[in-house]
Amino acid sequence: MTDTSSSSVSSRSAEVRRDTNETKIRVRVDLDGSGRASLASGIGFLDHMLDQVARHGMMDLEVECQGDLHIDGHHTVEDIGITLGQAIARAVGDKKGITRYGHSYVPLDEALSRVVVDFSGRPGLAMDVHFTAGMIGALDTQLVYEFFQGFVNHALVSLHVDNLKGVNAHHQCETIFKAFGRALRMALTPDPRSAGVIPSTKGSL
Repeated sequence: MTDTSSSSVSSRSAEVRRDTNETKIRVRVDLDGSGRASLASGIGFLDHMLDQVARHGMMDLEVECQGDLHIDGHHTVEDIGITLGQAIARAVGDKKGITRYGHSYVPLDEALSRVVVDFSGRPGLAMDVHFTAGMIGALDTQLVYEFFQGFVNHALVSLHVDNLKGVNAHHQCETIFKAFGRALRMALTPDPRSAGVIPSTKGSL
């Protein structure tokens, strides 16, 4: 198996390509976009969730993936998480002037989720979600964890994902991804009082 990635970065945007024997992925992100998305993961419900991240994160997002969906969705979902993490890490650069921390509570009917993120430079995922169904469309709900694990490992963030309430699995998942987008937006927003400053007492993240 080969695993190669390339990127181009200008301002707060980046494009990453990941090419393995299991998936061929291109992700482009602009952190200062307007929430536009062009998505073709091969899994319709995953596209719907990534659209929530772009819209509520106010970032422009392009995702193209050719994955081994004839096996299952695992490699596609995990590798998109990995590639999105790489793209956001490259787009944010040295993290000078960002807010660093972000959090959001998002409801959808009976469901409520909370997501908290820290652009700490250290990968860590704590996720407490108990989906009420095993599949949402063509998305295996077990793979939501794999998406976020891939993301944190390559974005180098600490991420806490908690579904606090929910009966409908679609609602549970949608509140998670909306809250994820909102938390990213808060964390990545420039703090005018910290312009040019890395938000850490260590002086690096």
